[in-house]
Amino acid sequence: MRANHHQFVAFAYVVREGSFSGAANRLGVTQSAVTQHVAKLEKQVGSQLLLRSRDGVALTRTGQELYDLADRLVTLDSSIRERLEGYEAMSRGHLKIIANAPLPALRAISQFRKIYPDVEIDFSLYAWTTATRLLRERRADVGLITDPPNIDDWVRVAVQKTRYVAYLLPSSPLAHRDLLRFEDLQHETIILPENGSLTERVVREAQAKHRIPLKRIIKMTTFPLMCEAVLQGAGIAIFLGNSGLISRGLIEVPIAELSETHETAVVAPKDRARLHLVKAFIDTASSSAFTEPEL
Repeated sequence: MRANHHQFVAFAYVVREGSFSGAANRLGVTQSAVTQHVAKLEKQVGSQLLLRSRDGVALTRTGQELYDLADRLVTLDSSIRERLEGYEAMSRGHLKIIANAPLPALRAISQFRKIYPDVEIDFSLYAWTTATRLLRERRADVGLITDPPNIDDWVRVAVQKTRYVAYLLPSSPLAHRDLLRFEDLQHETIILPENGSLTERVVREAQAKHRIPLKRIIKMTTFPLMCEAVLQGAGIAIFLGNSGLISRGLIEVPIAELSETHETAVVAPKDRARLHLVKAFIDTASSSAFTEPEL
């Protein structure tokens, strides 16, 4: 017996949603049906496709190879459905959005929701390495990534250009400088995003290039947490400028050794970018490109 269409779809949605229950909910079927479809597909392939754990599911090497094909099949299905149903399909759609830069993503989502209020949105922030990998593995519909890699299979539209800055309390002796240097920060506690972030990599490379180490470093998972740490007096954060309204009350000061401009772009696999909802989100994100948030 050959693997059938339903088995590939069930498998793709388990990966997309991160669980069998999530896939069942999205497909409108029972969890038992999804489990049976995936089990039959694994039997046909002759190899385990998914690793189950309390944290969800992970792909085996064979699973990753098959998922790329299965997800393209689901995307083609969606394209056909849109052709048959027209733009009516957009009113009950679903978008999975990921990002490593909070403000451009939230700004685009806010504008998109005003136009398509009934679309279900699943949004998550990740470190740059994880966000890029998830998009490369087709685990999301669209992403807002800073300095995304050049991949032929991706659509890429710039939405923001900015440079790295130091976030400081107004009471800091360094807050009223026009420009800071690493030597000014050597004896300060520096707050950086977690390992795998673009910021952590850029700062590490700049330290090596200029041979000026930053000796006291705290790693944190998200930009909002970094800002809260600064507000609590834990140190000085380094992150891209204009990254979120959460930084209100903090002072942004450019850093000489981090003078390069970085581009945040909305990116999506080319076949998904042709889907009405994904295209609409890309258009919305690009239409608000380089604009300041409303205060």
